Amino acid sequence: MRQSSSSAAPVTAAPEYSERLGLPWWAWPIGLAAAGLLAAELWMGATGVRAWLPFVLLIPAAVATLWWLGRIRVTVRAGELRVDDAHLPVRHIADAVPLDTAGRGEVLGVGADPLAFVVQRPWVGGAVQVVLDDPDDPTPFWVISSRRPVELAAALIAARDAA
Repeated sequence: MRQSSSSAAPVTAAPEYSERLGLPWWAWPIGLAAAGLLAAELWMGATGVRAWLPFVLLIPAAVATLWWLGRIRVTVRAGELRVDDAHLPVRHIADAVPLDTAGRGEVLGVGADPLAFVVQRPWVGGAVQVVLDDPDDPTPFWVISSRRPVELAAALIAARDAA
């Protein structure tokens, strides 16, 4: 039996992008060492519950805090930009501008727009400024930290054009 091939043109899916704004590796030992030092300060040779309770409470609290600081995920998928819990349909994007450290400082500096939506992580050097074109939204733009700002900006523009 012979199989027939389809003459339909292949459908190209919109590009997807995903990035997690995790902490750098060196933040984990520093955070855990600080928690251990604080626990040792609270212990200070005590006996009984005071001997182990600071370690049992502070070390897991440090791990949870470090995880929480690096939990933000940035994705472009299914016609939508998602930054943690916030989401933006790509049809409302007018432009996406990749920013280096100096550009991010300029956009978020003294003359920054107070209505802008900002997800900024100081340990991430780059960012993307997403200029909006939505008459119903007073937010002029989003500024999102990114380790790969050029790729994120390109994915946003490509997803907008595909939508």
